[in-house]
Amino acid sequence: MHIRLTRSLLGAATALALAGASLPAQAQDFINILTGGTSGVYYPLGVAISKVFSEKVPGSRPSVQATKASVENLNLLQQGKGEIGFTLGDSLALGWAGDEEAGFRGKLDKLRGMTAIYPNYIQIVASKDSGIKTLADLKGKRISVGAPKSGTELNARAILAGAGLTYKDLGKVEYLPFGESVELMKNRQLDATLQSAGLGVSSIRDLASSVPIVVVEIPAAIVDKVGAPYVKVMIPANTYEGQTAAVPAAAVVNYLVTHSGMSDDKVYQMTKALYESLPDLGAAHAAAKDIKLESALVGMPVPMHPGAQRYFDEKGVKKQGS
Repeated sequence: MHIRLTRSLLGAATALALAGASLPAQAQDFINILTGGTSGVYYPLGVAISKVFSEKVPGSRPSVQATKASVENLNLLQQGKGEIGFTLGDSLALGWAGDEEAGFRGKLDKLRGMTAIYPNYIQIVASKDSGIKTLADLKGKRISVGAPKSGTELNARAILAGAGLTYKDLGKVEYLPFGESVELMKNRQLDATLQSAGLGVSSIRDLASSVPIVVVEIPAAIVDKVGAPYVKVMIPANTYEGQTAAVPAAAVVNYLVTHSGMSDDKVYQMTKALYESLPDLGAAHAAAKDIKLESALVGMPVPMHPGAQRYFDEKGVKKQGS
């Protein structure tokens, strides 16, 4: 009897030890994808990525979290409250530097790069009734600049400064997500919205189908004045209803970022799955069609995660200038 009891206790102890040993591996299977507002590009693209991970990353349990986007995502990653997050390049650089004014209390030293994805176009859209045709016309007008301390709002500050404007020059400044900004414009409570997103973002498509709009030009000279990481781009004609001509604008690269606590194998699997599924991601949102393997390391302002770097080394992708 005593021997049988001892064996039972030993068996139970062994089972508990094995269960305990497996807990970290199970925890590693959760992949919380930090995105942005549901009416932007980050969220639907995050949903598409979660489906890819479910199918191609063995044993993974992905989830998608709507957030205030770049700045919040980076702070959550630093705290280990997410496994992968979307961010704008300028927000990422400011987070790595610990820029307090941009919304970071200290250097986010746990951030690790996964890949560059698509460029965010800084799109300034006014209602035709507002009379706004140029950046100078924004003076005294009512504009939404994105959620406070979001990547979009940081973009707004930079572009307005390049045009010689501050928030004090505007008639009214609202700090609202894309969808709410559009609803106020439909109700004539706002004159314009600045949205930093991929081309064809659903919020602006919705606005253009409801009221006549003007896509406001950001001249090349202003983009040059603002400088890196902003680049000159064109919003192609007919991107939005009623926009019959191409419009000069500014863009900044988006990135997917993880943190140093993620295992090399898991990040390798995620990176591989993402690049093996580009057609699926492009079908989910047009912005994803701009994700290119050869551009994966362009301008990355934080150290690469070793798991992601391993995948790019296998594919022969090198950082520009190396």
